[in-house]
Amino acid sequence: MAQHEFEDLAVAAVFKSYPADMRARLLALRQLVFDTAATVIGPDSLVETLKWGTPSYHTRAKSGTPIHLGPAREAGEYGLFVHCQTSLIDEFREERPAAFRYSGTRALLFGPDDVPKKKHIKDFITAALTYHQRKNRVR
Repeated sequence: MAQHEFEDLAVAAVFKSYPADMRARLLALRQLVFDTAATVIGPDSLVETLKWGTPSYHTRAKSGTPIHLGPAREAGEYGLFVHCQTSLIDEFREERPAAFRYSGTRALLFGPDDVPKKKHIKDFITAALTYHQRKNRVR
């Protein structure tokens, strides 16, 4: 799909502030979030904003948990973050222990030399975008 344009210039500025190599990797994750959202929840159903100074993505219908993209604590690492009180990280750690490097109940972490499988990332994004919808069905 075509590169998703920035609607919020503050979000674009945050991406521009990252070092070039990290920016490229985070922009690729961003595009994957938009591409996945378009097929899972429909086009124009995703909101991009800044939360705690990092790009954040949530569904307009509140069917999922927000996804954040940004640098991690270790130099050169970056991550895909979700709310720590969700069960998403634990679910994926149990189902796919070797697919990602996990950080607690909060993040999937990537290093500068990591080449994560898009399918695994898309599956995680799908689970995040539909988290509340799926959990409400289980109850």
